Amino acid sequence: MTLLPDNRWVRAVIPALLLHISIGTVYCWSVFKQLIADELKVSPGTIEWGFSLAIFFLGMSAAFLGPMVERDIKKSALISTICFVVGFAGTGVSIAMHFVPGVFIFYGAVMGVGLGIGYLTPVKNLMLWFSSNKGMATGIAVAGFGLAKAIASPVMEFLIESFGLVNMFYILSVVYAIMMLGGFLLIKRPQGYVYEKPSSATNRRALLKKPLFWGIWIAFYLNITCGLALISQEKDILKDLLHQLPQYAGMSASEFSLAITGIIGTVLAVDAVFNAVGRLGFATLSDHMKRRESSYKIIFIMSIAVCALQLVTNSIGNALLWAVLAMLFLINAGYGGGFSTLPVLLDQHFGIKAVSTTHGLTLSAWAIAGLSGNQLASFVVSHASDQAHRYAAVIPVITVLYAVALLSIWLVSRVNVPHKVVAQS
Repeated sequence: MTLLPDNRWVRAVIPALLLHISIGTVYCWSVFKQLIADELKVSPGTIEWGFSLAIFFLGMSAAFLGPMVERDIKKSALISTICFVVGFAGTGVSIAMHFVPGVFIFYGAVMGVGLGIGYLTPVKNLMLWFSSNKGMATGIAVAGFGLAKAIASPVMEFLIESFGLVNMFYILSVVYAIMMLGGFLLIKRPQGYVYEKPSSATNRRALLKKPLFWGIWIAFYLNITCGLALISQEKDILKDLLHQLPQYAGMSASEFSLAITGIIGTVLAVDAVFNAVGRLGFATLSDHMKRRESSYKIIFIMSIAVCALQLVTNSIGNALLWAVLAMLFLINAGYGGGFSTLPVLLDQHFGIKAVSTTHGLTLSAWAIAGLSGNQLASFVVSHASDQAHRYAAVIPVITVLYAVALLSIWLVSRVNVPHKVVAQS
């Protein structure tokens, strides 16, 4: 007999948030990456592989371990907790020992596996508990993942300043262990749920042969690639833009940097809010549409529109400033919305029995985009013909990629789906 209520908030929502708010702190990498590089006496570019590997192992572990999550969420929640906490604490140990490969092993590989399993674990459970509002439910959990950076970044900065970089990793390892173990203890399938082995039509090998699966995969991959390409250059795009404004003309480099620090910090904080709202909003919106693809169509059309607005706004000043801010905020919202809408889109086409497997396999796109998005932006910036506005050169490229993503999801929407898994309007 348990003293805890056996309802969807206690058994699905709370554990989902405990898990996702913990593992979502992977996006706090920018808070301490320079400090790690300085401590280990290597270049920031070298240490950046720690984050890239974490995202790669996230996607790959989700792709390969989805069936395990399908069978036993208690086991997957525990494995995720162990891998994530050991990886986070091991990163601190590696820094203390000045062992550079340790950062790649622990933050990249070990923690990355914990990320992938932990990301998948609560998703199907939420869809089972909230069968009539699946989009909203998955949006809640994935919004927690998106908000983690906004919550943890100031905490990390405080701990680093007060106790040092290495101790920050140790302290938060204990905090995350408590949070994730809480999620492990609370998470539970709805009463009466019985695991059914997915059909042969939805195993990994069969899925990889379906054009429908690849249509979804491509759209999801391009949304992440475009989002990362823009987000990775966000600070520099803003610096280029603000440098053109009359009020900053004639300032020295140090004066300019000091003057815009608060502005850029505010923009990045608002970005995090739009990302989280997009995760919850677009997934919830899909609950009220006949087809889940409609949310993706809105995301891609919106992204193309705000990129085009920035491209056609030739005036220097407030018009361009607002166009760029609209682009950054709304693309961040669409980037987050793409993640939260994915599980219910897969449910629509392949059914809920295999949703952890199909979701995990599709997250391989995240692994590849995590490597290609930043590299795409760096390549475009370094080869831009106008070096004075080289960061703006990324915008036309991602506009074209968003158009390809829109075409891909439009083709997916042309496929008929069983009535029983179509979202109810």
